[in-house]
Amino acid sequence: MSEQTPFNPEANKLPSGLNVLTILTFIGCGLGLIMGVWNFFGAKKGLDAMEEMINSGKVDDMPAFARSFYSAEALEQARIAYENRLPIFIIGIVGIALCFYGALQMRKLKSQGYLMYLIGELLPFVGYIIFVGMSSITGMGGIIGLVIAGLFILLYTMQRKYLVHK
Repeated sequence: MSEQTPFNPEANKLPSGLNVLTILTFIGCGLGLIMGVWNFFGAKKGLDAMEEMINSGKVDDMPAFARSFYSAEALEQARIAYENRLPIFIIGIVGIALCFYGALQMRKLKSQGYLMYLIGELLPFVGYIIFVGMSSITGMGGIIGLVIAGLFILLYTMQRKYLVHK
């Protein structure tokens, strides 16, 4: 890697992999914010819809994999998530802000951005486990979220060689 000086503009250029990851992170932060607000304000409606579906008897006609989304355990998780929607929302917003700030710092090639991003990526999962329980992330949505988060963490870890302590 070449020395970073004002006279060597190539040394301060953002690597393409890091550029793409940070852009995807900004998009993910925007989507996460929209989904967080949607879930916060629509939590009661979602819980009521789930209770109605379970009480209607239509669940028995569903395939086995779909029935698991309407089990007594899933209903209880939805109820707990509804009751704790404010702290879950706040933790989610803090996580989004940390990811956004971390990506901004990594665009400046600052290594502390990686740590901020990492904390922001993991914080919502930890918060959800604390408030709803471990089984909340073992469903399909939780597993997909963990896979995406893990993939981004891995890809950012591979880009750390371009980041410097400033």
